[in-house]
Amino acid sequence: MPRYKLTLEYDGTPFCGWQRQADRLSVQEALEIAIEAMSGEAVTTQAAGRTDAGVHALGQVVHFELSKEWDPFRIREALNYHLRPQLVAVTAAEAVGEEFEARFSAVARHYEYRILTRRAPPVIERNHVWHVPKKLDADAMDYAASLILGRHDFTTFRSSECQANSPERTLDAFAVRAEPEHIIVTASARSFLHHQVRSMVGSLKLVGEGKWKPRDFRAALDARDRRRCGPMAPSTGLYLTQVDY
Repeated sequence: MPRYKLTLEYDGTPFCGWQRQADRLSVQEALEIAIEAMSGEAVTTQAAGRTDAGVHALGQVVHFELSKEWDPFRIREALNYHLRPQLVAVTAAEAVGEEFEARFSAVARHYEYRILTRRAPPVIERNHVWHVPKKLDADAMDYAASLILGRHDFTTFRSSECQANSPERTLDAFAVRAEPEHIIVTASARSFLHHQVRSMVGSLKLVGEGKWKPRDFRAALDARDRRRCGPMAPSTGLYLTQVDY
């Protein structure tokens, strides 16, 4: 059967996350409804990452199959028509081989976390940043982030509900930079544990506030103890920005 790859952008605010749930609308369900409206076929889509409720995407990747061939341009245009007024858009569509899988073929996933550090609350960026109404030390946060690069047991920064077989992951990039009124945290790895990025960012905030030293951040990782994690950052500031294949 012909297989297709989609790149999606979505605002996660109104959704219960990527994955279908019985009682609330998910991004997956919204997309599958649009595919059925376009093609007349009920399909199951697979995504590169199962984003949580409130998490946004600039470059989520999905694959699915149809019984007949479609022009990718028509797929993109038709799906965007049927997705309205949902806060989901197909930014690219292409035909791929049957060996391609959005989840298992991925070699890297890239996330960005945005913190707004001004006193005034967000209006335009409401539900799209973590509002922390104080200055944070981005240099100290960036140094702390550099201390946990590489392969480690990330139990401290792993949700108690995580279903991964192993807590070990390789963190390829983790950095913090300051922008006017914002702190931007970027993270890249082949795969992440459930809530790993939000957990790491929440602990980095403690470093930025001066409540932790960078060495405390590394010590929390080494403890391999979820109780050593700082308060988890909210979903509102997290974006899946890109998936590499």
